[in-house]
Amino acid sequence: MERKSGSGHPALSAHSAPGAAHVAGAASAARSDKARSKTRLSSVANALRLLRAFSDEEYEIGISALAQRLGLAKSTVHRLATTVIQAGLLEQNPETGKYRLGLALFELGSLVRRKMDVSTEAKPLLKVLRERTGETVHLAILDQGSVLYINKIESGQAIRMSTSVGARAPVHCTADGKALLAFQPEAFIDELIRQGLPALSPKTITEGKALLRDLATVRSRGYAIDDEESELGLRSIAAPIRSHSGAVIASLSIAGPAHRVSRKTLLSYARDVVGAAETVSQRMGFRPPRFQLMQKRA
Repeated sequence: MERKSGSGHPALSAHSAPGAAHVAGAASAARSDKARSKTRLSSVANALRLLRAFSDEEYEIGISALAQRLGLAKSTVHRLATTVIQAGLLEQNPETGKYRLGLALFELGSLVRRKMDVSTEAKPLLKVLRERTGETVHLAILDQGSVLYINKIESGQAIRMSTSVGARAPVHCTADGKALLAFQPEAFIDELIRQGLPALSPKTITEGKALLRDLATVRSRGYAIDDEESELGLRSIAAPIRSHSGAVIASLSIAGPAHRVSRKTLLSYARDVVGAAETVSQRMGFRPPRFQLMQKRA
């Protein structure tokens, strides 16, 4: 039953007032969260504008010039700069007090350029491999513990391996994955094994010692194979691509259906895929040690 107020209007019952207060509080909190989120987005946008203010002509800019260019208060620009400096994306010249882009941006830019260069240099070799074998060819990298396909040319055959650029695959049971994994630090490989090697087919290597033996074989012969390990009815072969420093940064592979690509046929592709990967490596600036060249001639 409702109680009448002195003014003749119904008064809130005793149990309804807290509910209304709760709703009002929730609405206020939601508005506050939305405002904070908007502020954070605005700060990120301004930080990006700050970084983009620099150029070849103006590689060092003072706080006043930055504030004027961005249309922000000097105190705001100073707070932004301090945050970005902590991330290594900006630094301050101790002699002039002016700001300049930090080394972290150079490192990130080099990483992007390296990946783009690999894709550019490998493209003509992908075409050659596809024409020579008639099968699907891939260019892949190791990213966040999995194989990431960054380029491909599909077979013209009606039945073929079909993947998409940007697709991911397991490391331990694919030819690309093993070609990349074999040359990673021991600690990285051990951690992968510790996390478990799930079976994707009855032929998948799921035991750590067996995988280590397989990776040793990859290192000794220069290529990796997937003999229906990632999927029944699919075979592939891959070889590593090296950067100028000798680090393995990508892999080239040929893949096709098992009914057309027998194990013997797959192994016959070894010379082609290794040769193509070595050519891309040379274009990336890699020069094998002299003793390796002598072994090949022998």
